[in-house]
Amino acid sequence: MSTTTETLVKKLWSHCNVLRDEGLSYGDYLEQLSLLLFLKMAHEQTQPPWSKPSPVPDGLDWSSLVSKRGTDLEKHYSKLLGILGKKPGFLGLIYRGARNKINDPARLRRLIVDLLDREQWMRVGLDVKGDAYEGLLERNAQDTKSGAGQYFTPRPLIDAIVDCINPRPGETVIDPACGTGGFLLAAHAHVSQGKLKREDREHLRLHALRGIEIVASVTRLCAMNLLLHGVGPTPQELEKEKADLIASGKTEEQVNAEIEGDLPVARRDALKELGNERFDVVLTNPPFGRKSSVLVVTDEGETERQSVTYQREDFWTSTSNKQLNFVQHVKSLLKINGRAAVVIPDNVLFETGAGETIRRKLLHECDVHTLLRLPTGLFYAQGVKANVLFFDRKPASPDPATKKTWVYDLRTNKRFTLKTRPMKRADLDEFLECYVSGRNGDHPATWDETKNPEGPWRCYDHAEIAASDACKLDLTWLRDDSVERAEDLPPPEELLEEIQELLAVASVELEALAGILGGEV
Repeated sequence: MSTTTETLVKKLWSHCNVLRDEGLSYGDYLEQLSLLLFLKMAHEQTQPPWSKPSPVPDGLDWSSLVSKRGTDLEKHYSKLLGILGKKPGFLGLIYRGARNKINDPARLRRLIVDLLDREQWMRVGLDVKGDAYEGLLERNAQDTKSGAGQYFTPRPLIDAIVDCINPRPGETVIDPACGTGGFLLAAHAHVSQGKLKREDREHLRLHALRGIEIVASVTRLCAMNLLLHGVGPTPQELEKEKADLIASGKTEEQVNAEIEGDLPVARRDALKELGNERFDVVLTNPPFGRKSSVLVVTDEGETERQSVTYQREDFWTSTSNKQLNFVQHVKSLLKINGRAAVVIPDNVLFETGAGETIRRKLLHECDVHTLLRLPTGLFYAQGVKANVLFFDRKPASPDPATKKTWVYDLRTNKRFTLKTRPMKRADLDEFLECYVSGRNGDHPATWDETKNPEGPWRCYDHAEIAASDACKLDLTWLRDDSVERAEDLPPPEELLEEIQELLAVASVELEALAGILGGEV
């Protein structure tokens, strides 16, 4: 981060620490900051040199907040959130379901007047605003008690995956479990690196990127993150589009549907239905947790979770395993010859029953060309053994689309932790080199049974995988060199992190086993 960005993050975070003394979590602070920052930026755009009409109704705007104090401010802010949450378009996306979580009117006014009102946010560059906001999102993800880490994929991993997939100008990209928008923004940055024509820049801003998120508060953070990075139509553009649609004779329901369709992110359960649009690229890290479930109230008045099985014609099989359903969903989202990269837990690679059916179908209908085995210690939600599966959808054929699957083992004998030894982008450079040159057909395996048995890059033929027990893709060959000598032990703080990670892994695997056996841990 630049010095300007670091200063801005420090200032924003200092206010957060003050509010935490009042019992406000990192996530709650970030949410309230987003709600207020949108109003402040909308207000600034009504001033010179922009002088644009405000998308926020009079009496509910920034000026109405700044002019109030005490309980009047608290009441007005709560009323404002309720009214804006019922509006269509960006206003509804940002404010729907929002409520005031700052119960002290004095602290609320301090956040409004002392922090947000003193900055000219529209004059701060998009890169600075965006980087500052992402800095806050990452700090929020580090708050393990909040569970926010499951919505945040480490940036070095995102960047490497995007570099592998290489989204291009004019292509469309979707993340059906977008969290706070990391993959979408990385794709935006990747395409922006080149010299773009005007129409390509507008396509990238307005039409190229789409995200789906099921959690309302996370959708709000994603929408704000994209807005601060200049992705999607501006609120003023949406207001003009709305006026034009009304003038054309369309009903209010039709107008709202079209406006919602133009937003870069939508809140819904991505697995419920496929929709009509297909995409060139799918990049996603679906939420952790083995089963899809909903909370219900029983006849006895107790609450319990019930498994959800999606019945979709485009799915190869029905299962309550959320990650297996996302693999099927991603395949369906792709255009023919479209490219996908999906972060998946280990159970997707070896689970029998529905898991075997899905793997065999995927290998037949798609070119499952690369698997990256990820080390533990990468994700803020601990206990996750994960991989990245890369595949391209191919035209229908009686022959399997997958001929060979290349596997890069970045897990065995690798040690990363979130705090003391975090993964850096350079740690993925060798994999990226193997991937890119391997896709061009000119990178041989680094593994050789006799010459280099420790090579991390190895190829498996489709016939070998298909003939294996349950068509499993948990392909391993490297010897795990467990630490045997005391002098080889890592520093105590690093060892403690590893122990915590191993305990979390054990907990996740026990939960998965309980799910298979039909019980709970």
